[in-house]
Amino acid sequence: MNKKSVKIKKGKVFVLSGPSGAGKTTLHKWLLKNKKIAKMLVKTVSATTRAPRKGEKDGRDYLFFSKKEFFHRREIGYFLEWKKVFDNYYGTPKKLLEDFLKKGKNVLLCIDVKGAKVVMKQKKEAVSIFVKTKNMSVLRKRLEDRGSETIVDFQKRVQTAQKEMKEVKHYQHVVINDVLSVAVKKIETIILEELKKKQEE
Repeated sequence: MNKKSVKIKKGKVFVLSGPSGAGKTTLHKWLLKNKKIAKMLVKTVSATTRAPRKGEKDGRDYLFFSKKEFFHRREIGYFLEWKKVFDNYYGTPKKLLEDFLKKGKNVLLCIDVKGAKVVMKQKKEAVSIFVKTKNMSVLRKRLEDRGSETIVDFQKRVQTAQKEMKEVKHYQHVVINDVLSVAVKKIETIILEELKKKQEE
């Protein structure tokens, strides 16, 4: 006698994106600290060729690859999307994401605008959330406060951020990250509402 197999609903992809300096990485961390949200979402760890920053750990914050290793993995189709950001490369491991989705896990991706565009093209069902600041002056100030780049690199980031802000029209949801706690709450609400829709499908 064959037992009926229980069909697992495929997981949902949430894309959290926005220009550099808008605070998407900080929001991503805060969302995953929330017990309610953390139970419903898993994160995929992006790969990068940049050196680890203070406090970052390989496998937890990023998968840190040499450029040679990154290029090799890129050639064999390891990445769902990849891009060069200034002098470093970043990518989203494809298999890790697909494995989570097949198991019914909902995935939260925190990626830049270029990467998000590729993911949204390949994953039409993805829920896209664009994080932005009130205006360019605030964004510029945040980038300036980092103080970790040369003047030339800083100017490049500002110019790139200005272009990225124009991509907002391609996203389903827009969250202004002015007050962190308010922005976190807004994203939580979006995620919970989207997961409720998934259960009702």
